[in-house]
Amino acid sequence: MGIRTLLIGTASAVALLSGAAHAQSAADIPAVETQDEGDIVVTGYRASLEQAIETKRNANAIVDSISAEDVGKFPNTNVAEALTLVPGVTVDRQFGQGEKVSILGTDPALNRTLLNGQTVASADWFILDSPGRTFNYALLAPQLVSRVDVYKSPEPRIDEGSIGGTVNVVTRKPLDLKAFTVAGSLGYLYNARSKKGDLQGSALVSWHNESGTFGLLASFQRAKDQLRRDGLETYGTMTADFWTGNNEGGVSSITTGNCTGACATTLAANPKAVSPNAFGTSYFEQGRERLTYSATAQWKPIDALTLTLDYLRIDANYDNLNQSMYAFQGNTWNSAGALTGLTVKDGIVTSASLNDGLSVLDAQYREAEMHSQTWHGTIGWNADSWDLNVEGGLSDADGGSKHQVFLEFLNKADYTVDISGAPDAPGTLNYTTNVLGNPAAFATDPGWSGNLVDKPTTDKERYAQADLGFKFDSALNRIQLGYKYRKHETGQRYSGIAVTGVAASAGLFDPTTVKDNYLSGFGGVNDQMTGRFKIDGDTMVDYVRSGAWLPAGATMPVPSAFAAPEFASGNWDVSENIHAAYMQANFDTGSGVRGNFGARYVHTGFTSSGYVCTSGNCSTAANWTWQSTKRSYDNVLPSLNVIIDVQKDLLFRFAAAQVIARPNYSDLTNSFWLADSVLNGAGGNPDLEPYASNNFNASLEWYFSRRSILSAEVFYKDISNYILSRTAPEQHFNTTRNIISTYQVSRPYNAGSAEVKGFAVAYQQALPYGFGVLANYTYSDGHGDGDTDLPYNSKHQASLSPFFESGPVAIRGTYTWRSKYFTGIDRANNMYVRDAANVDVSATYNFTKYVGLTLSGMNLTDSEYYAYADTQRLPRGVYRTGRKLLATVNVNF
Repeated sequence: MGIRTLLIGTASAVALLSGAAHAQSAADIPAVETQDEGDIVVTGYRASLEQAIETKRNANAIVDSISAEDVGKFPNTNVAEALTLVPGVTVDRQFGQGEKVSILGTDPALNRTLLNGQTVASADWFILDSPGRTFNYALLAPQLVSRVDVYKSPEPRIDEGSIGGTVNVVTRKPLDLKAFTVAGSLGYLYNARSKKGDLQGSALVSWHNESGTFGLLASFQRAKDQLRRDGLETYGTMTADFWTGNNEGGVSSITTGNCTGACATTLAANPKAVSPNAFGTSYFEQGRERLTYSATAQWKPIDALTLTLDYLRIDANYDNLNQSMYAFQGNTWNSAGALTGLTVKDGIVTSASLNDGLSVLDAQYREAEMHSQTWHGTIGWNADSWDLNVEGGLSDADGGSKHQVFLEFLNKADYTVDISGAPDAPGTLNYTTNVLGNPAAFATDPGWSGNLVDKPTTDKERYAQADLGFKFDSALNRIQLGYKYRKHETGQRYSGIAVTGVAASAGLFDPTTVKDNYLSGFGGVNDQMTGRFKIDGDTMVDYVRSGAWLPAGATMPVPSAFAAPEFASGNWDVSENIHAAYMQANFDTGSGVRGNFGARYVHTGFTSSGYVCTSGNCSTAANWTWQSTKRSYDNVLPSLNVIIDVQKDLLFRFAAAQVIARPNYSDLTNSFWLADSVLNGAGGNPDLEPYASNNFNASLEWYFSRRSILSAEVFYKDISNYILSRTAPEQHFNTTRNIISTYQVSRPYNAGSAEVKGFAVAYQQALPYGFGVLANYTYSDGHGDGDTDLPYNSKHQASLSPFFESGPVAIRGTYTWRSKYFTGIDRANNMYVRDAANVDVSATYNFTKYVGLTLSGMNLTDSEYYAYADTQRLPRGVYRTGRKLLATVNVNF
């Protein structure tokens, strides 16, 4: 109760302050500055930075902002990438572009992203992702955006659910623009790794009548990218005694006579040395296309009344083909007895040689997409002494991998896996006879050849709210009350069929050699790896879907949720009903002290439903039952923001609040998946409690000249009920072996307390002769009980963005770097991503006031995404996605 006592005491003291009052604007969120007739004061980098600084300076909380340079022009092609310029914000680039945002050292799931103050339903495309509370920024067209505000300290009026911070994306409105505005762009994006290019385009038209009482806006954007991700991968770890019989079959390389002499001696001396259980190359191709449509209508029949209706639609396709070709030295039945030699250094098996060991080509074609529609209506009344705002809306999304075709091709050969050069040279795979370039050497196993899988997801949000405000000409200049109802429903369906009886060579599927730049930039790879083959995905899909693999007269089986236990348990629904009420008081003493205080009360009720296996044999539908778990909880969340004008251009801010973040939807389910071959898996936990945190923030901001700021902030988050994954043995039916097996299954649980503390410094200045610079650095120290690492917390993060703007020329560069970070537990290993840097550059030449050409280079360092298990010497997934070059003609009238 210490923080509540502090908040109540401070609020009482503020209420007693007296002095000359200066009434604030009724707008809660700082608005974009306008000229007469609604002209936006944005003409380039400098004006954009000035708007961002003014938003930050006038805010009644700790806020950072990014403003668009012009209608249809945002600083980056991806909104998440632009956020890296905000102190304390980092992004994860697993697939080459920013998709998940962390704020002040917290997991992306502990932050909220709102569109005009509301939640937008979304769905992820990747088959290994389940619906969560993160927002995929790659889905949001930057052309829609007027500005992005990052709230690092909460206010009672803002939706709860964030521990790190809340991102509010503000879109353009017709009554804020000129009477008639037309903006458009046509560009060409080239990916240097895939060696493919695509046209991009956007258009925005806005109109309002001469009196400024009615306006319409419509926009469209098409973004397309032919992505190729090259990689080196491993699939979990094992200990060296696997080769001495510590496996499900009790198979030993010593007993088979393959491991003798130095091999047997090394094994006996290092039974617990850690080795990857598989290692190989990944070839991932994806065509990404996003179509975004938006429309806004505004009507202002009288000065006090404004009615707004917004519509947003997103249609995105993410079809992808992944071909992983790897040596499977950890396979019990084909490799456990095949070891002929190994080297061990500092407890790690740095190389292993096998005689007639198993190799695998996994080819997975996935049709993946996301569709989202959002309607949002607002009625606002703004009188002299009071105001009322009523909002409501709905947002629906569906997506996921709706069709996966998977074939597995096997090979037996002599090979050596060597990871001794990691991390700089992640690994080498060398065959005595090169099979990586020989498609005929790989063939499917008739016993189990692959599968067909559907894994669609849905996400829905319904909401209604009312906010009533009263204005006073006193130190306490505004009191605001509000209520909001939200209903959120999300779910996943998982079904499939096994493809069996196929004895097909990879040579049947139009194999070709990968492009000559495959694995460029990777250290330690050899010609066998860079010259491997790949098959044609369309040919494989046609073969499987046509039923050509079926016996004569057989019909294509229908995908079923009960074809495998992981399918059945992967079917689930989570429904949340949230009621929230708040009171917020804004104050301004007139003597340099202002801010707000109040509290938000939240009642959360949820139902988690899914299939549960009720017997040991989970191979039939009769043994599965649909079960539901219902729970509810209540939270009172007080907060305080105080801003003190230390002197004319020096501000001190202090914020304290109690906040919550709800568990990920997928974490609340009883679902799980199992890997029969390596006896591990993962699942959910419907008994999770929400995260809770006491947050403290303070900042000092020096606005030492126009468009310039030097600031420093400190933050501390005392988090309880922190959710982490824990691995424990569980018994499940093994469909491959038709027996009950013991699996190591990772599930989320409330791990206890955690804390995140640190500081951030930022510098921004418009320099003489058209030059300018933005720079920031953040230090974040986060850990849980037992000094455990917290997901996505980088201890160090920095960015530097110099720019030049003079006459028709504008040039800007951005360098970002973040230190290593923990991502979670996978197959009993602590997973990390190595530190990485990224460089983007753009240059614009404006031929006229209305027409300009922009050349952009993205990911110019071809940044490496290096994921590893416990130590960098055990790589798990090392990827490069290539540089991107974009040329765009912009038109703005």
